Amino acid sequence: MSTVTVDGPARTVTPVRRSWFSDVGLVMSRELRPVVREPFSVVFGLIQPLVFLGLFGPLLAGSVGAAGGFSGAEVWQWFVPAILVMTTLFGTSTTGSNLQFEMQTGAHERLLVTPLSRSSQLVGRSLKEIVPLVAQAVIVVLVMLPFGFRADPVGAVLGLAMLAVLGVGLGSLSYALAIAVRKQEWMFWVVQQTVLFPLLILSGMLLPLETGPQWMKVASAFDPLRWVVEAERALFAGDLTSGAVAAGWLAAVLTAVVGLAVGVRTLLRSTD
Repeated sequence: MSTVTVDGPARTVTPVRRSWFSDVGLVMSRELRPVVREPFSVVFGLIQPLVFLGLFGPLLAGSVGAAGGFSGAEVWQWFVPAILVMTTLFGTSTTGSNLQFEMQTGAHERLLVTPLSRSSQLVGRSLKEIVPLVAQAVIVVLVMLPFGFRADPVGAVLGLAMLAVLGVGLGSLSYALAIAVRKQEWMFWVVQQTVLFPLLILSGMLLPLETGPQWMKVASAFDPLRWVVEAERALFAGDLTSGAVAAGWLAAVLTAVVGLAVGVRTLLRSTD
């Protein structure tokens, strides 16, 4: 049996140039595939905000609304934007549990050996959570319109963009926590729950902070969610140039920067 050898000039393989944004898109599309195949998770995520609106909302309208002289529609203008922030908080702060599952199956390690940048992996994973959250937010707004809630179109778009920025930071911190406690997975939920509820209460999402004690008012000033909640209320009301909106953007951007910095550093250390 003879072999034929074909001589010719050696071909050089040119590496494919990818941008950081394309890496983010690849990771995001990878993470979204299970959601597209099983959209029930998006519907299931609506249970919590709708329960708060259906059960806690009327109590809020009856107590805070009567005491403050607010009409039912004005109470919804105050409460619905806060519910959207709460949905973002609960949705993105639990994303680390998905990473824990991938670490168990080895999918996380296989992703790490790809040429994708570490920051793009974190941002792509976090943005994946924003897509169903935006869909849920739109549904919540549409459901509340017949009850008197009004959303400024431009303010609503800006509000959802702010929630996306905030979600990137919260999601990155959640992933960093999952990596840090990967040898003790139960610690993820201990830390997550311990941090989540103080942030939730001090943000003024559920009840006005004006009636709280002085120490709580001081502590709330250090809660970034408080500024985002106030900004969302202003944006949905159409007050696009208020100081609350600027403070909300600052809080959301700082959360994203800190989250990405902590997340990337934790990810790099875990692979050393």
